[in-house]
Amino acid sequence: MDDLEHARARTWLIVGLPLALGGVLPALMILRNVVHPLLPWWRLGVAAVALVVFTWLGVRVSRALVEGGPYPLREASVSGVLAAVAGGVGGAEPYGWGFVPLAWLAVASGGVRRWVAVVQAAGTAVFLIGSALFWVARGESTMTVFGLDWTAWVVVVVVIYAAMCAVLPPSTRLWLWIWQLARQAHEGREARARLAVAEERLRFSRDMHDIVGHQLSALAVKSALAVRLAEGDGDAAKAEMTEVRDLTRKALRELREAVRGYRELDLTAELHSVKSVLEAAGVRCELRLPGRDAAGDVVGDVAGDLAGAAAPVLAVVLREAVTNVLKHSEAGFCAITLRLGPEGTTLEVRNDGVARRQAADLGSGLAGLGERLAAVDGTLSARPAGDGEFHLRAVVPR
Repeated sequence: MDDLEHARARTWLIVGLPLALGGVLPALMILRNVVHPLLPWWRLGVAAVALVVFTWLGVRVSRALVEGGPYPLREASVSGVLAAVAGGVGGAEPYGWGFVPLAWLAVASGGVRRWVAVVQAAGTAVFLIGSALFWVARGESTMTVFGLDWTAWVVVVVVIYAAMCAVLPPSTRLWLWIWQLARQAHEGREARARLAVAEERLRFSRDMHDIVGHQLSALAVKSALAVRLAEGDGDAAKAEMTEVRDLTRKALRELREAVRGYRELDLTAELHSVKSVLEAAGVRCELRLPGRDAAGDVVGDVAGDLAGAAAPVLAVVLREAVTNVLKHSEAGFCAITLRLGPEGTTLEVRNDGVARRQAADLGSGLAGLGERLAAVDGTLSARPAGDGEFHLRAVVPR
């Protein structure tokens, strides 16, 4: 379960807890009435029916608040009436039926404006205080068994209900606000990842235009010229078709290089590029490279210190690794380390957002990288480290 799912589960817990208590506490009061009959059963029956329908509607209101749908005004209004019926008829004890209107207040106040929530809280407090004292005055409340005098009951009821009505709405609204921020942050991360993918596609399309567009234009001109020369000057037409053949081979070779990701892929440029992309996505990036100055900036050309095909292959590995960090993790930090040693060149990418996929399932992207590294006798490993981090390590021998 990732961070977003944890936030959703905790929000459901906060929003659903008052509803759960609003069902459990009245159920205990009904069981108590079975053992020690204090209230008429017709009152408990009416209150129980109202409670069942209220709970059903309350779950629907809660789902709309947590999932971000429009505020269900009709369900919230009807459930408010049912909560008043259940709480008022049941006896409005703070430890029993009186918690049903409090559960409604906790849920219904989560999706309205602040002043509306204040009005809801004040109205609920007045209703519960009035209902509780009404049944106490009539001697038809379970609270009378405690033997307190009238003044004490007024103080107890006012303090309890005023405090509960003051605390429940801000608590629910705070958690819903935090959940909304978490969801927006997650959506923003996904949008930035999609933007990074779109930019890469645009970059690739530009490469295709530069390679294929120019070569096809030259082929079209040469072919048209050869057709015109074919009738009068066969040798000239043959020379033009020879150039067409050479241009075709060159275009095919450059196209293959571009598709494989090797064309003009500079490791130094990729290091700077992925750092800026990660930081733009809200992921703190730390580069640990050979040849850095005191400020931590790259000095010279990192790829220039690498021999053979190591630099372009590692540039492709780096690009794919950072793309996976953006798309498949919840990282807030990413460390990129490049080491040059006698055994070869090692690239490590470490982030603190463990990928959703399992270590045994590296996906087609990382599997393809493994094949590319194998072509230059390199190795690739990518797995969760067990401490909430994901490590990718690529080694290219000298």
